[in-house]
Amino acid sequence: MYAIVDIETNGGSLKNSKITEIAVYRYDGEKVVDTFITLIDPETYIPPFITQLTGISNDMVVGAPKFYDVAKQIIEITEGAIFVAHSVNFDYTIIRAEFKKLGYDFTREKLCTVKLSRKLIPLQPSYSLGKLADSLGIKINGRHRAGGDAEATVKLFEILVGLDTKKVVSGNIKPSDPKFENANISAEQINILPQEAGVYYFFNADQELIYVGKSKNIRKRVMTHMLNSQTKKGLAMRKEIADIDFEITGSELVALLKESNEIKTKKPFFNSAQKHTYFQYGLFTDQQLDGFIRLELRKTKEGSMPLTPYGSRKEGIEHLYKLNEEFNLCLSLTGLNKSKGACFHYTIKQCKGACIGKEIAEQYNKRVMEALSTFRFTIQNAFVIDKGRSLNERTLVQIKNGRYVGFGFAPLQVINKGVGCLNDVIEMFPNNRDVQHILNSFIKKGQYERLIKY
Repeated sequence: MYAIVDIETNGGSLKNSKITEIAVYRYDGEKVVDTFITLIDPETYIPPFITQLTGISNDMVVGAPKFYDVAKQIIEITEGAIFVAHSVNFDYTIIRAEFKKLGYDFTREKLCTVKLSRKLIPLQPSYSLGKLADSLGIKINGRHRAGGDAEATVKLFEILVGLDTKKVVSGNIKPSDPKFENANISAEQINILPQEAGVYYFFNADQELIYVGKSKNIRKRVMTHMLNSQTKKGLAMRKEIADIDFEITGSELVALLKESNEIKTKKPFFNSAQKHTYFQYGLFTDQQLDGFIRLELRKTKEGSMPLTPYGSRKEGIEHLYKLNEEFNLCLSLTGLNKSKGACFHYTIKQCKGACIGKEIAEQYNKRVMEALSTFRFTIQNAFVIDKGRSLNERTLVQIKNGRYVGFGFAPLQVINKGVGCLNDVIEMFPNNRDVQHILNSFIKKGQYERLIKY
């Protein structure tokens, strides 16, 4: 038995996405035996670009049932059935998260018609539901509406079942049970984890977050933790794990950015190796009446935006010395020489005399700006576009005025229309040295789909 599902949401991250419509077709392998379709009041705002895409507006969901009103019906129609969807992890994760908020552990075996289509119908130019339906002659009665897309997925699934001479459908469902020693975690909990990029969370028996990690394949990476017997820390953490959660990002870049922020804000016990990334010091600039740009290392305060942050004063001083040596800066103008008169670097001809008036501000400041450019984004204003959580979605990472702003998710159709409404989907996150390093690395290596400059 199969429960073929499609949902529409109000957009945003998996953590914040709310269901606006759901459709479930219960399919016995030959025919649909039950159907459930309804709009859902997401109890939050539906952005205009989502309304434009799906046709579901804020007015339409007024008076519609809330998720908890239909939760029992969803449990009943999917009971004992394999959960099937196009890009299944997206639909499954959001539905599971809604149930989790209600205190219910919604667990079903899963099957993805995207992955199955790639196996049984190879060499297609696109495996999005719309393009695949066109190539197979499947008519979609209401694209980007839950009922229409779920019905099209039923027709696609019927074709796949007919092509399934090697029993890929059943063989794709139950991987072999992992062998690990943890009384709190079952093989089923591991098997339902997605094999996609994202962030995963480990909790102890008291539901305290003890570890956050990221991976291009969440299930595979979690398995390495569960089988880890090589280190004391690994063994200690494995024994503590009592629950696992995850959030799919689609993009490895966004997984890294999210992991970095989660560790900094939630401070999980077993992420101690990364606690040094809490930045207490930062580098700031100050241009005084004499016209010289001074660099100053000082403690960061809430709301302050340093040019680059440091985990300790020592780290900041070492970086300043490096900048002084590479760009012939002045120790006095970078706060490393407190005495009056010529700085030490002037005596060894590394400073050109800004400290004693032998170099004009314009010449000196030019080298300061060259130094600062080494750890700023070379791109000033852009959206970094990468793959999303489904075929029709993309992730967006925003850079504004050379600084990281945050990331978000948007339908591909919206992105293709230009940058006009892309600001609305960005969830803001702190800019710091870690994310600068992550972003610079991905941009330099071209590890993204495309850049949209603005």
